[in-house]
Amino acid sequence: QVQLVESGGGLVQAGGSLRLSCAASGRTFNTMGWFRQTPGKEREFVAAISWGGSSSSYAASVKGRFTISRDNTKNTLYLQMNSLKPEDTAVYYCAQGRSRLPTTATNEYDSWGRGTQVTVSS
Repeated sequence: QVQLVESGGGLVQAGGSLRLSCAASGRTFNTMGWFRQTPGKEREFVAAISWGGSSSSYAASVKGRFTISRDNTKNTLYLQMNSLKPEDTAVYYCAQGRSRLPTTATNEYDSWGRGTQVTVSS
C-alpha cells in the first residue's frame, strides 16, 4: 500500500493562497484526490485528478479557486488554493483512489495521508 505524506498547510489570511503537496512513497497509477475535514463533520471531497492528469473534478465550493495537479515523475500530488476563505479552514487529506477515473466518493479511496492543517483567518 502506498504511503502518502501531506505538507504545505499553515495559517493564511482570507484572500491569500497556499499550495499543498502530497508525496507518495511509490508510483500511483490511480486517481488521486484531496479531501478536507473539520471537527464534528464528515470528511468532504475537494478535488480529484486522473492518473494522466487529463481529467479532474472539483467540489462546487472550491471550483474556480483551487487547482489540482500531479507530477507522476515525482510521485507528487498538488493542490493550489487561491482566494482562500475562512470556511476553507480544515485538515486536508490526500488519498489514492481504487480506479483511474476521478471520483468524489470517500469509500472509493483506499490509501490516506495523515493530513495537514489549513487555517484561514478573517
